[in-house]
Amino acid sequence: MTLGCLVGLSTTVTEGDSLQEMLTADEAAAREIARLEWRLGDGGDPAALIEDFLDRYGLLAPHFGRGSDLASPDAGAECRAELFVSAAAGAYMIGKSSVPSPAPAVPDVVVVVRAPGGDAAPGSGVPRAPWRLGPWRASWTPRAHADAVRSVREEISRGEVYQVNLVGHQSADYAGDPLPALRRVAALPGARYGGVLTGEGWALACASPETLFEVANGRIVTRPIKGTRPATETGRRELLASTKERAEHVMIVDLERNDLAHVAVTGSVLVDELYAIRRWCGLWQAESVVSARLADRVRLSDVLRALCPGGSVTGAPKLAALDVISRLEPVGRGPSMGAYGWVTRDGIDLGLTIRTVAVDAERVHVWAGGGITWGSDPDAEVAEAAAKADPIRAALAAPAGPAAPILDT
Repeated sequence: MTLGCLVGLSTTVTEGDSLQEMLTADEAAAREIARLEWRLGDGGDPAALIEDFLDRYGLLAPHFGRGSDLASPDAGAECRAELFVSAAAGAYMIGKSSVPSPAPAVPDVVVVVRAPGGDAAPGSGVPRAPWRLGPWRASWTPRAHADAVRSVREEISRGEVYQVNLVGHQSADYAGDPLPALRRVAALPGARYGGVLTGEGWALACASPETLFEVANGRIVTRPIKGTRPATETGRRELLASTKERAEHVMIVDLERNDLAHVAVTGSVLVDELYAIRRWCGLWQAESVVSARLADRVRLSDVLRALCPGGSVTGAPKLAALDVISRLEPVGRGPSMGAYGWVTRDGIDLGLTIRTVAVDAERVHVWAGGGITWGSDPDAEVAEAAAKADPIRAALAAPAGPAAPILDT
């Protein structure tokens, strides 16, 4: 086990039309000049802490009109930041508690500020121990997962909720250096928010295709994904024709419209695209685009509280869905179902960490799930969650070697 070599290293691999594409190779190797890590129990308001920390380096003024009166001596440099927020931190921001994470070594908030002029990554050129991944162990059985789906349907029949996203977890022990495996995950096809972030005794990799929110030029955009089928012609036709999937998707679009309305100019919320079919690895998924014009005096902390946790991984109504989730899921969501992305003076681009791996000193952790409605079939939901986890597990299990290339979808 060589997790100690991860301290202070952060890399990013991505594809797609995202803010991260603008970063040059030199910036990707930029030196770390500051880091914020926060865990549940540390106290304080994580949304305000993130805002103040980023503002110290002049990263919020272009987007939210802040004055950066706390400016650091490094603030004049062309800084950028990586930002990660766990699902539990997102729930905490709106007054909801969460089940403890099975990977508690990973912080609930990480902000890493970088400036040009990086050195070689720590440990580069050092021989790596052979990579070995042990057998996977799930936190619930397929039967327990199916029973949870039935419980959600009962909640829906009583009128408590309309939809709940259920997430399962599995983990495996490992030996060797996890970084090559994590880079393979980050380079999976369709990973708009592909990256690896590390710290003392932990690492995470994200391969998410879903935008939680993007802020640029006074506008905010979210791109909820809901609805999945195998990436075949039959699967595409089924997804387009499915009344159940479309109803589930439209419920989340309505939820996202409501979330954006809390930070938007009245009347400016638009559904720019509805139920478009995109591909992620071997899956078709339905995506919509919802946008709005940010209201005056809105701050980043306001946006985080309005959008976190993401509606497509909670349900509708959001607060009631979070209560059901905390009762039914056997372990916490850890770094999955949170937010990960980048902040620069050109914009803020955060993805929803729906395809995310965490590594601690002993185990690799993976989460996957799906939205449950009255029309959900329990066995089909169990199969869908497994299909979403399969590309992640395959990337982790691949033989050691260089990072996989970024592929067209």
